[in-house]
Amino acid sequence: MNNFYSYDKATWEQFYPTNLNPITLADLENLKAFNDKVSLDDVTKVYMPLVHLISEAMESYRQWQDKKSDFLHREAVKVPFIVGISGSVAVGKSTTARLLKYLFDYLLPNRKTQLITTDGFLYSTAELKAKGILERKGFPESYDMGALINFLVQVKEGKSGVKAPVYSHQVYDIVPDDFQMINNPDILIIEGINALQIPEGQNIYISDFTDFSIYIDADANLIEDWFLNRFQQLLKTAFKDPDNYFYRYTQYTDAEALEMARHTWDTINLPNLNEYILPTRDRANVIIHKSQQHMIDQIYLRKY
Repeated sequence: MNNFYSYDKATWEQFYPTNLNPITLADLENLKAFNDKVSLDDVTKVYMPLVHLISEAMESYRQWQDKKSDFLHREAVKVPFIVGISGSVAVGKSTTARLLKYLFDYLLPNRKTQLITTDGFLYSTAELKAKGILERKGFPESYDMGALINFLVQVKEGKSGVKAPVYSHQVYDIVPDDFQMINNPDILIIEGINALQIPEGQNIYISDFTDFSIYIDADANLIEDWFLNRFQQLLKTAFKDPDNYFYRYTQYTDAEALEMARHTWDTINLPNLNEYILPTRDRANVIIHKSQQHMIDQIYLRKY
């Protein structure tokens, strides 16, 4: 990664040293995605400097929008600053997204922040079956990229009441007739494995709408361990709920269910990571690299 500066946590912290502790351990536990890990130390040393950097980038963005409006003799329109967060499944994207929203809300109380996930733009299970690509769920063709691009266009035009479909990880499908309303926020966080991808058949890229992007990175073998561990923990919560997607796996022995999860990783998640997700890493402004136990060990900042 020659086009990135590389820093360990101790060095990164010095770019924005602070004694401010904006979150309690209890709040942090509530923010974490299922079976993920993040520490108060990471909040202070990694995320606080990152939020400061993003806020500086946002202010520059605001100034540019105002100057552009002045140049064109047009009335200034409030255009959301979009933060994209990408990376593999099970790497901790959701935790990062939720934590950043919390910190933006706390540190920038006069700025409205909203958060969506691109999972909402997956085709429904019925549509995936009709297209014959159910086994490709998560791959680029399983997303309604036209709808996602149209959503981003409306957001960037400063429109209010822009609808984002809702996805349920409990039933593993789109929730019919349920939408999240995006009402012209100052900051919109978009989290998803395809947040930095180039959609096929489109002449405009998702990254064209992203003003600051973050990629959560880790060795693929570690991510596989996290994926399998999360799967095992999910089974413990699903065994009493027949409507839960993972309930079906409780009908097998632990060894059989785990082997199915390994097959999913080997045939879907790992190829998707290598072919479509990892190649987007170098498009990010910041790469957060994790080691054992989800511990952040390195931060990479794009040089140019």
